[in-house]
Amino acid sequence: MSESTASRYTGKTVLITGGTSGMGLATARRLSDEGAQVVITGRDQGRLDAAVKELGGDRVLAVAADTADLTALDVLMETIRGRYGSLDVVFANAGVGVFKPSAEITEADFDLAVAVNFKGVFFTIQRAVPLMPPGGNVIINASWTLHRGGSVLSLYSATKAAVHNLARTLAADLAPRGIRVNSISPGYIDTPMYPEADLPPQVAAASRARVPAHRFGRPAEIADAVAFLGSAEAAYINGQDLIIDGGLVATMPD
Repeated sequence: MSESTASRYTGKTVLITGGTSGMGLATARRLSDEGAQVVITGRDQGRLDAAVKELGGDRVLAVAADTADLTALDVLMETIRGRYGSLDVVFANAGVGVFKPSAEITEADFDLAVAVNFKGVFFTIQRAVPLMPPGGNVIINASWTLHRGGSVLSLYSATKAAVHNLARTLAADLAPRGIRVNSISPGYIDTPMYPEADLPPQVAAASRARVPAHRFGRPAEIADAVAFLGSAEAAYINGQDLIIDGGLVATMPD
């Protein structure tokens, strides 16, 4: 972190859904280090407790909440209102992966993916907006998969395409309130959803081969992008999707 960014978030309150591991946890660490009061959510209290212990300090609040449960979201927002009064940045990061050929997808798979990846994102933002002053920012975690087809990605990619479109439409909807909305599309990032070390060696090698950078991304690199988009340095970026994938989508490596 440079000296110029060390205090960009001082006095700011940030909500990160799905903040107990991977990209969410790395972003919580980054923004806390930059001075933010960070609220992280997750469905597992044990993982929330472990995340708070790992992050340390007194600028992290963990709230158990299922983002697909509107009652839980209302409790979450009231907790934030009571503790901090307002909310400056939302990183709508919570998501689930359902990776199957379309013929194998069940109704339960469909309901879960849509509930968490789309419904949860939509209503997290809807419920958060009343707490956000002009200058607020929303960043939605989409995926590189919305930009390319894949044989086991039909359901997952559709939910991510939905929230990418949501970033554009909400950018227009919330512009009169002075709130910016953008999405990010991470590529192969070494997280619990796609852990490089736990993949079959041939699968990990094939994934790296598709990326001109010839490696998986790190959660901290996603945190860097979120920290930028949520800051005043990105004040003229709105309704956009930032692809963070080492070149996976845009190029064809030799």
